[in-house]
Amino acid sequence: MTARIYRPSKNAMQSGKAATEKWVLEFEPEKPYGRDPLMGWTTMSDMPQQVKLRFETKEAAIAFAERNGIAFCMLPEHAPAPKHKSYADNFRFGRKHNWTH
Repeated sequence: MTARIYRPSKNAMQSGKAATEKWVLEFEPEKPYGRDPLMGWTTMSDMPQQVKLRFETKEAAIAFAERNGIAFCMLPEHAPAPKHKSYADNFRFGRKHNWTH
């Protein structure tokens, strides 16, 4: 059973960063997805893959994995995207360059 420890990136659908502060320990899939013969839906019989544990710090997640004998890999942190300037900055007083169309 291998786990991934990472800090989730910001949701693209919302501007808030509420879910990005905690670290997540998530198990890697051990079995491939299957197909239900009756309905054709995608099925899974791998229960640990459905478990996501959230921790306040990276060290707490690592300590939990080591204490329970779980092999883990650390994923690199996502760097926040640079902030875009606002539309009002085009008309700001003291602008260095001329505004052109």
